[in-house]
Amino acid sequence: MKSVKSRVVSLAEARRIAVRAQLLDGSATSVLDTVRKLGFLQIDPISTVAPPQHLVLWSRLGPYDTTELDRLLWEERKLFEWAAFIRPIEDYPLIRARMLRPRGTQVYEQRQAEFLKTNARFKRFVLKELEQNGPLLSREIEADLMVSRDPHEWWGSRKVALMLMILEAHGQVAIVGRRGKQRLWDLSERWFPDVETIPWPEAQRLLEEKRRRSLGVQLVDGQWEADAAIDDGRVPARTIFLSPFDRLIHDRDRAHALFGFFYRLEMYVPKAKREYGYYVLPILRGDRLVGRIDPVFDRKSRVLRVNSVHWEPRAKPVSLAKPLRELGRWLGADSIET
Repeated sequence: MKSVKSRVVSLAEARRIAVRAQLLDGSATSVLDTVRKLGFLQIDPISTVAPPQHLVLWSRLGPYDTTELDRLLWEERKLFEWAAFIRPIEDYPLIRARMLRPRGTQVYEQRQAEFLKTNARFKRFVLKELEQNGPLLSREIEADLMVSRDPHEWWGSRKVALMLMILEAHGQVAIVGRRGKQRLWDLSERWFPDVETIPWPEAQRLLEEKRRRSLGVQLVDGQWEADAAIDDGRVPARTIFLSPFDRLIHDRDRAHALFGFFYRLEMYVPKAKREYGYYVLPILRGDRLVGRIDPVFDRKSRVLRVNSVHWEPRAKPVSLAKPLRELGRWLGADSIET
């Protein structure tokens, strides 16, 4: 991937470029194309409204079939899951380089190495079990060969899951499906395609270049820069809600500099100290963040409930009827309470 020249853009241009680069201008066409252009989807179990990997796609595609994501992951294998992210399979050689990179400089890497050394016998057992009986859920793997099954100050008590996650990080096992929310594990050599070996420094450079392009603009020495060839054309005035994990606002400092929008996820804040709500979604109108909404989808009663809406001080309130209808229809809500 060749590097291109950058140009300084105004704040207004930067906002338009950022929104368009993230396909939040209505230009997204399919699940696969969207993931390819964004680079990845982050996975998280919190689904007060919907899982973030689903909600990020909804913000771009509108009501879509979520089973399409599963099909692309587990049947067609055009996407893959690794380390709580979903990525296009074309990026596997770059991620494989990350799996195989030299380790040991970080504290967490040293702890993982210690865990693997302490439980070397169990590691061999896990790999053998998967070879003979995989795919398997973590609970289907016996933990009797662990040196100790008591909770550890670093490792905790979920040691089978930890072993699998470390082996995944090192490229020895892979997530090959799901039963409900539970991950299915197998040997990576049986799941991933054979690919060329790329040195980690080169792969790291390419991943950073992909990330930079997907964001559209970056703040350099107090100025917004974009690739010289990028068009900063008009952004339609569509109103949508963003996942807290959406890359447009994931970097809170960048979002504040770009939109003047201070955002934090208050699910970790004690209820009495929350300013806006447990799982608040930013409201994007065109190329401006104009407010935030606190919705909850009750799956038992099939009601989409809006706890509150907060508008930014200088923003003009807009109608949320259409995006709420689209969100409710996509979730399968029978009614919406505002």
